[in-house]
Amino acid sequence: MFRVILVMDIFNRSVVLAKGGDREKYRPVSDSSNVCNSSNPVEMVEFLQPREIYIADLNVLQGKGPLEMNLGVIREVSLRADTMLDFGITSSQDVDKALSIAGTAVIGTETGTLSAIKDAASGNPGKISVSIDIKHGKVMKKDPELPESPLEIVKLLNNFPLKDLIFLDLDRVGTASGFDPDFLRKLVECSRHSVLLAGGVKDMEDLFILDKLGIKGALVATAVHSGLVSPAVLSAGLKTDNKK
Repeated sequence: MFRVILVMDIFNRSVVLAKGGDREKYRPVSDSSNVCNSSNPVEMVEFLQPREIYIADLNVLQGKGPLEMNLGVIREVSLRADTMLDFGITSSQDVDKALSIAGTAVIGTETGTLSAIKDAASGNPGKISVSIDIKHGKVMKKDPELPESPLEIVKLLNNFPLKDLIFLDLDRVGTASGFDPDFLRKLVECSRHSVLLAGGVKDMEDLFILDKLGIKGALVATAVHSGLVSPAVLSAGLKTDNKK
């Protein structure tokens, strides 16, 4: 079953819609959604009934408030769906905080170090996802121990007991601009973990193409709110004929 994971970018307790990774320009999702008339995270989950959710806490990620600001709504959402939480984890304390709220802690290369990833994975096997964050074609990272090449990062992470890897192309987030199938195929070939794509998915056909490439799931928001990806696949998953 191909996983279709609803992305919820939460800012000031509301869901906002991403556009090209420019977090300053995110707007309430209800302003443009064709399927939801509310930006309230709990109301959205109860309406769409997704099986899995990826939450990015934009207040914490942008330094515009503590985790406690959105903690209540994130906890309520995580009670209703299997939740992955990203708030810019940098330490084991952050990992513990995330896992006290959600089922999976997401560590992004933008904020996390290789040692933090290693410690988190060894202490919480199968509960850590690593997001390889790309902007303007380059890996966003602060740790010099992390390679410049996404493929080399994937090879390095093969040694850790992670849940999965997320390839996050921030330039494509919210743009429905597609993806590079040849590069994704290489990522899959390099990885011992399941690879998920975030950014660029336009419609249902894109999901079937990703499945054929060996990608195990997609993180989607704009494609759902535009109506080009059926909300039904959020709860049921995408049934495919891919035998890979």
